[in-house]
Amino acid sequence: MAFGDRRDGKRVKAPGLQTVMTALLPRRTGCEVYLNDKIDATELIKYLEKKNEDRTERKMTIFHCAITALARMLMERPTMNRFIQGWAIYERNEISLSFVARRTFVDGSAEALLYFVPKPTDTVNEVSEWIMGEVKETRKSEVATGGVDELLDKFAAMPRFLMALLVRIIRYLDFWGINPKFITDGDPNYSSILVSNLGSIKCPSVYHHLNDYGTNSVMVTIGTLHKEELLMDDGHKEIRDVIDIGATLDERIGDGFYFARSLKLIKHIFAHPELLEQPLNVPSGFDYK
Repeated sequence: MAFGDRRDGKRVKAPGLQTVMTALLPRRTGCEVYLNDKIDATELIKYLEKKNEDRTERKMTIFHCAITALARMLMERPTMNRFIQGWAIYERNEISLSFVARRTFVDGSAEALLYFVPKPTDTVNEVSEWIMGEVKETRKSEVATGGVDELLDKFAAMPRFLMALLVRIIRYLDFWGINPKFITDGDPNYSSILVSNLGSIKCPSVYHHLNDYGTNSVMVTIGTLHKEELLMDDGHKEIRDVIDIGATLDERIGDGFYFARSLKLIKHIFAHPELLEQPLNVPSGFDYK
């Protein structure tokens, strides 16, 4: 590990403005940019119908495909996998995605935090199997049984003065990137992208803030699938399957041009779902012009 690097990332050089912004605007929540768009999912729905036609259970879902598409985007667009901490810019050593799974779909039910590190050779098949396996295991219990969820429960049980003291220490260590692994491992605040699958609860995509704690620089919300009239490339209108998507990003890791091209890649993958069958480290061949 070179001087200036962290356990979870390598320090990188950036243009002067970007570098100075890390000091002038040190808080991630003060550097948020929000994007809201619609993705044509018609071809993806056809793909899923064919994929699931012989399955009665463990069916592949839109969410599984979205996680795979986001992982592929991170692999192909490495600047999206950067973060700002301690007034410095870092590129992560690995790609990671996290999301919340409800243990039961009732008011007041507990939530579990799931953290996924895909392998470069993974396809949508491996991603889907991992998600289904982890969610099934999580829903076996209505309470936390390990990992970051159990750690949070222990923190919550502390007296308030002790929790306040420990939080101050943890935030100081976080600034310098020297928090113990048992605190950061599996924590969504340290993932490349934190995803909220609001479509699963029939909710549209919404704005979701970033956190100043941790290193997460991209928050994505996926809304409900619905029918909508779209203007096609040749000028005619057509009723298509559409998904709302929202993304909140730390503007210090890149620029609007780079962010926009990254979204175009996601749309391209949804329009060509056969790309999901390829390993993540195989280039998509998308023309960014």
